[in-house]
Amino acid sequence: MKLILISILIALTTTTAKAQDVENAYPVAAAQQTAATVGYFSYGELFESMPEYTIAQKQIEELKAKYEEEAVRVKNDFNKKYEEFLEGQKDFPLTILKKRQTELQELMNKNIAFKEESRRLLAQAEREIYAPLHNRIQELLNQTGAELNLTLIVNTDSDACPYINPSRSINLTGMLKERLQ
Repeated sequence: MKLILISILIALTTTTAKAQDVENAYPVAAAQQTAATVGYFSYGELFESMPEYTIAQKQIEELKAKYEEEAVRVKNDFNKKYEEFLEGQKDFPLTILKKRQTELQELMNKNIAFKEESRRLLAQAEREIYAPLHNRIQELLNQTGAELNLTLIVNTDSDACPYINPSRSINLTGMLKERLQ
C-alpha cells in the first residue's frame, strides 16, 4: 500500500515538473493565454498627415529646385563651350585643340561630380529635415504603447504584416493622427 502511494506521488511530481518545463520552453504559448494586445498603424499615412510634413516637403522641393537650376546652368555652359570647340576645331593648332579637349573633359567630369554630390546632399538634407518628424512619431508610439499597455505596435506599410487578428489588436492610425494635430 505504501509502495502504491509513493508511486502515485512520484508520478504526480514528475507530471507537474514536465508542465513547468513546457511553460518555460514555450513562453509564447503562455503569453497567448494572457491575450496580449497588439496595435497597428500605417507609418506612411501617419507621416504624411503631420502638419510639419507639408513644410518639410516644401523645403525639400525648394532645395531640389536650386540644385536643378544650377545643373541647368552648368549644362548650358558646357554646351556653349562644346559648340565653340566644334566651330573652331578645324582652325585650332594641335596644342590648342588638345587643351580645349582637356578643358571640356574636365568640365564634363566636374558636372558629373556635381550631380552625384547634389544627389548625396539632397538625400542628407531630406534625412535631416524629416528627422524631427520621425522622432515625434517614435515618441508618440512609445507614449501610446505605454498608455494602452500594448505588447507590440506594428507598421502595416509595405505588406510586411499581411494578417492581423482584429479581435486581438487595435488600429491606432486614426488615434495617432489626432494626437499629432
